[in-house]
Amino acid sequence: AALAAGSAVVLKPAPPAARSGAVLASVIETALDAHGAPADVLAFLDVEESELGKDLIASPLVDRVILTGAYETAELFRSFRPDLPLLAETSGKNAVIVTPSADLDLAVKDVVASAFGHAGQKCSAASLVVMVGSVAKSKRFRNQLLDAVSSLTVGYPTDPTTQMGPIIEPASGKLLDGLTTLGAGESWAIAPKQLDETGKLWSPGVRQGVRRGSEYHRTEYFGPILGVMVAETLDEAIDIVNEVDYGLTSGLHSLDPGEIGTWLRRIQAGNLYVNRSITGAIVRRQPFGGWKKSAVGAGTKAGGVNYLVGLGSWESAVARAGSTPSSAVSAFVRATGVASESVDRAVASDELAWTSEFGTAADVSALSAERNVFRYLPFPGVHVRLGTEGTIEDLVRVVAAALRAGTPVQVSMAVALPEAVATALRGLSVVESVRQTESDEAFAARIAAGPSTRVRLIAEDAAALAVGTDGRPDVAVYAEPVTEAGRIEMLPFLREQAVSITAHRFGTPNHLSDDLI
Repeated sequence: AALAAGSAVVLKPAPPAARSGAVLASVIETALDAHGAPADVLAFLDVEESELGKDLIASPLVDRVILTGAYETAELFRSFRPDLPLLAETSGKNAVIVTPSADLDLAVKDVVASAFGHAGQKCSAASLVVMVGSVAKSKRFRNQLLDAVSSLTVGYPTDPTTQMGPIIEPASGKLLDGLTTLGAGESWAIAPKQLDETGKLWSPGVRQGVRRGSEYHRTEYFGPILGVMVAETLDEAIDIVNEVDYGLTSGLHSLDPGEIGTWLRRIQAGNLYVNRSITGAIVRRQPFGGWKKSAVGAGTKAGGVNYLVGLGSWESAVARAGSTPSSAVSAFVRATGVASESVDRAVASDELAWTSEFGTAADVSALSAERNVFRYLPFPGVHVRLGTEGTIEDLVRVVAAALRAGTPVQVSMAVALPEAVATALRGLSVVESVRQTESDEAFAARIAAGPSTRVRLIAEDAAALAVGTDGRPDVAVYAEPVTEAGRIEMLPFLREQAVSITAHRFGTPNHLSDDLI
């Protein structure tokens, strides 16, 4: 993606993935050469995690870093350089909810595949199964689950009978604790065991009695361990899943349309799966990327239509297409007293972007056996900050984009606003607060002390804000110039979600979700 966006790339894999990285680099170099691209646009770097690697990440010559790894790694990178432009797909604490209306046989199959494929070392892997109501008392479900896990053949890829392979390096730290240490009230339904002297080959483990709020409930271990939790109702199960800091993948097994609808409305994750496994996302069909601390940066999904947006810079141009804005947006612009052809074109562009794409869920794959729906939802809350060099026109344009997206915003500026603009802002349902004459230092301190968020800066220094927030990876900053293009300007106020739903029973199409999404 970075090459496609016109950037030169340094590819540096983690040491355990050095061989895979070298093969990937060789394939890319061959393709570049075949198309006449300069050889030096891609450099492969195989070094140990050392001062050299740190110097590379921290170098001001590096315009952007793309990371696939743990959230803690994102924090480490930002400790090297607080203002580092970072796009990252990070950790997940993923769960599958099973309700009494589920096909329990299928649920067992998918839970086991999701938890123990690749020895659980996929960021999308299931770490929890939450059993709702009578499922928690079902001997059938329990026995099938434990039988399926205990019957997995564990070995190395050289053995064709292997069903679960080794972990990538000897278990240590957090993963070793997860494989060997139980929390209060927990017990092993199946205890994991180290199977050879390498420390890489472990049998799968199932821990029962995991309590809400416990360390296991909230911690990503990244290995072959499945925790079992129980809930009285679907709503309680959703609360359990949503309480973790991450929101990468999530699954539901249910044949009840009402339950599916409730889950789709409430669950907080970027990739959702209904009545299937929760791993194995396919480019375009299920663009991949999470919510909350599972994503760092622009929040656009890999393999999706917006991924390149975070890999370039944008300058405003005259919007040449648009639709009649909504009455609410038009009324807001009039109330501000800002008379601007640019703002008029921008809000018309917003409306076109909303009606043609952002406001409509789409299944571009159109498979008969599986629905794969991509949709945009309002981000829970964005800070809009107007710098001293910014214009009132730009502020009105940005807030209008948030209004069309239906996204709550808190507005801050270093100067006082014209009374008409301040009154118009306070009159909007999406505007939660308006802070005038707030200093840069006070704004940065408030963001640093608050929860995970997004910030849309207008003519303000992104590097200074990054330093003021100690480089927090969960504060996504959008600081490109304000544009008239709704297709670009609305993205900070929206988050993407890919929903994959099995649409058949034993090969016969069903219509469980047709009226839900």
